[in-house]
Amino acid sequence: MSYALAPHNLTAREMSAANPANSVGGVNPWSLLPPLGNLDAYISAVNRLPMLTLEQEQEFARKLKDSNDIESAEKLVLSHLRLVVATSRKYLGYGLPHGDLIQEGNIGLMKAVRRFDPDQGVRLVSYALHWIKAEMHEYILKNWRMVKVATTKAQRKLFFNLRSMKQGFKDDADVATHRDTLSESQIESMAKTLNVKREEVIEMEQRMSGGDVLLDPSPSDDGEDAFGPIAYLADATQEPTALMESRARDSLASDGISTALNELDPRSRRIVEERWLKVNDDGSGGMTLHDLADEYKVSAERIRQIEVAAMKKMKKTLAAYA
Repeated sequence: MSYALAPHNLTAREMSAANPANSVGGVNPWSLLPPLGNLDAYISAVNRLPMLTLEQEQEFARKLKDSNDIESAEKLVLSHLRLVVATSRKYLGYGLPHGDLIQEGNIGLMKAVRRFDPDQGVRLVSYALHWIKAEMHEYILKNWRMVKVATTKAQRKLFFNLRSMKQGFKDDADVATHRDTLSESQIESMAKTLNVKREEVIEMEQRMSGGDVLLDPSPSDDGEDAFGPIAYLADATQEPTALMESRARDSLASDGISTALNELDPRSRRIVEERWLKVNDDGSGGMTLHDLADEYKVSAERIRQIEVAAMKKMKKTLAAYA
């Protein structure tokens, strides 16, 4: 995974423009973040990037607003990457990849930097937090358990507050009497607080309490096959490859055989039909080599030779249907 806004995109001029007061031993702190592919290394490097003073933040924000200075935008973004990392940790309980949460938060940070107005009298950290959370919320709602769990604003509020409110109920209750599911009074209280229907609270709790089931699980560590819903939900009769093979067999057994038989002379066709097509599953029906030999007044060996030649000719014709 690559991480957005890795500082190896910085130019030498940008690195030299960093505030010397933030440098240690003459080393430019903006150069501390190398090209990264490891999440832990990324987080560690981000936390070593220098924070901007109020004066620096105002200066870069005005340059971006007045002259669309991209270098100033990069400095504003890079100095607040640690905010994205810190915010992302609050959403790890949803089971989504930490790196993906950071990626989405970085997108929100860039949107905030683009819209930030230095004349509003607020720091970028306060303004950006809303945009960072908004992008993470959107990502979680789209990807959590691959189910769209919240559509309205109230439902979204319920989704992101249900876990914390349940924990609050748990902390207030006696450990010996606490249960994992919400009681009727707790449901009513939560619905009133979050301005949603009690039915929506019940449904959301059921969705969030349900365990994830892998549709197609990987083999276990001991080498045993693991079976998931894919094993019994799939309809093999409608599988595209199986359907194509079935149609090909039907075509071969009907049109193909008929065309191949028409290519034979009457005697060869009669021999093939009596030896192969008129024989029942139990072995009855049809005629033997000797029966055909008596009918055509030739030896059984001659009948066998005619049969072999006819079968070779039919195979060539049937090749077009394979």
